[in-house]
Amino acid sequence: MRITCEACMHRCRLMPGQRGICGVRLNQGGAILCENYGQITGLALDPIEKKPLKRFHPGSLILSVGSYGCNLRCPFCQNYEISMGYQSIPPTSYADPSTLTDLALKTRAQGNIGIAFTYNEPLIGWEYVRDTAKLIKKHGMHTVLVTNGTASPTVLAEVLPWIDAMNIDLKGFREDYYQKLGGSLAAVKDFIQRAAGKCRVELTTLIVPDENDSVQEMEEEAAWIASVDPHIPLHITRFFPRYHMAERKATDIALLYRLCDAARGYLYHVFAGNC
Repeated sequence: MRITCEACMHRCRLMPGQRGICGVRLNQGGAILCENYGQITGLALDPIEKKPLKRFHPGSLILSVGSYGCNLRCPFCQNYEISMGYQSIPPTSYADPSTLTDLALKTRAQGNIGIAFTYNEPLIGWEYVRDTAKLIKKHGMHTVLVTNGTASPTVLAEVLPWIDAMNIDLKGFREDYYQKLGGSLAAVKDFIQRAAGKCRVELTTLIVPDENDSVQEMEEEAAWIASVDPHIPLHITRFFPRYHMAERKATDIALLYRLCDAARGYLYHVFAGNC
């Protein structure tokens, strides 16, 4: 019989043996199994600014970990080899929450402040995020989540008590644009509103030429963010040709700066990225 996966806004209704849109959540014996639990595709000690987070322990390093799979279909994906990797599962190494926590502790002497769940969409495997974050917090280290913000309110409630900071992708400010990416603007706005005030939140908007690059749209986006909290930092970043948009031109730098100026009319902290 079909069962509904409650992990994200898609609410996939899965037959036995069927995987959801994310490619990693499976109906196995009438229960949802997360196949990428502990399956690591990437691990690196990164500057915190690379997440990007500008106003959370600037100048520090954080152990960044990723798996595979994603519940969106962005044609410009920067990490498509792993985010779309469920189509041909990339090489992985298994690390249970205790093993990953031990590694974080060992890198503390190198300046590591905790763990960042990133690279692919971490909340399609929210159980691993929750279980590992609980252990990390016991050792007084920090937890960071880099997410597309489409997880369900139930999932967010499970992980939020254990997360110190998030960078959430706000990919644009039109519902039709989000539909092209396989997502929901309404779901992301709700996610941001629920997370803001509970942990440090910063947002990122990648400016894709001829898609989400109008000053009017940026002003609408910035005004909405300000209605949540005008102190939320916004990273407005430059697109480079990638994946299914390899023929598209990179974002014009002068335009990117104009969009930053427009956002600064509403927000205290606006940063240009990838310039």
